Amino acid sequence: MTEVKFEDLLSTGAHFGHVKSKWNPAFEPYILMEKNGVHIINLDETLKNIERALQFVRKVVKENGEFLFVGTKKQARDIVQQEADRCGMFYVVERWLGGTLTNFSTIKKSIKRLQLLEKEGSRIYENLTKKETQMLNRERIKLADQHRGIKDMKRLPDAIIIVDANFELTAVKEARLLEIPMIAIVDTNTDPKSVDYPIPANDDSIRTIQLIIAAISDEILQAIGKEKEEQAAEKAEEVKKAEEAKEAKIVEKAVEVQTADTDSSKENKVIKTAEKIKEASTKKAKEVKDVKNTEEVPAEKTEIADEEAKAEEITEGKEKK
Repeated sequence: MTEVKFEDLLSTGAHFGHVKSKWNPAFEPYILMEKNGVHIINLDETLKNIERALQFVRKVVKENGEFLFVGTKKQARDIVQQEADRCGMFYVVERWLGGTLTNFSTIKKSIKRLQLLEKEGSRIYENLTKKETQMLNRERIKLADQHRGIKDMKRLPDAIIIVDANFELTAVKEARLLEIPMIAIVDTNTDPKSVDYPIPANDDSIRTIQLIIAAISDEILQAIGKEKEEQAAEKAEEVKKAEEAKEAKIVEKAVEVQTADTDSSKENKVIKTAEKIKEASTKKAKEVKDVKNTEEVPAEKTEIADEEAKAEEITEGKEKK
């Protein structure tokens, strides 16, 4: 940002006001002295008010606001257009059309008409005579001159920057009616209370206008750059958080899978152990059964042998008789 210094203002003649007979009594707090019938503006107050205005500019840019530069007087036209184009904002350097703000819906219709006339291959030019085509071309040129700085303005601006609030009285009245904040260069013939952020300075000096408007334009550009950097940083932070969350989910899922595998392996071990126990118990039961069978067979044989011996004894006794 180009910092505005006291010496810069002094060298551009920003301290020269109007002759005493043209002064506005409300401007008295910003007057340093009177010399040769001309009021001298207090440049310390000018610096203070410039800083206050720049703080407001930063605030508006931070909220994604839009500015409208207004400077229709001869000394300001080229400077206002150049600086507004440089910072990408809207401007009015031709005659201020009554209702540009208060009747913006009609202005939008006029802009739409201009866009239709400027569109190549538009059907509006079909089947027209040479005279009718020339009339449309004249209308297009007139509308282009009137709306060239606000052609892309889709809504009312969030703030207005004015060169010479006394000269642009209609714009000031419309902005006040709609409660749109204003930053304005005001001279000794202007009521500084008519605008929200007055900058007391010589509004007829081309070099003074250039210095102040360029400082505002630089501040807008710097604030936009910072805003973009902050947005990029926030976006990077969001991406980083998303990646961290994604990694955390992957880790959590891996832990769950590992836990499931561990539980599964434990279950398999339990099942195998149970099968082994069952197999061992079956084997043992079979062995016990075999042993029982082995013990029962000799007992039967003994009984049979006893019976046979008894039968033989009986038979032998009969024979003896």
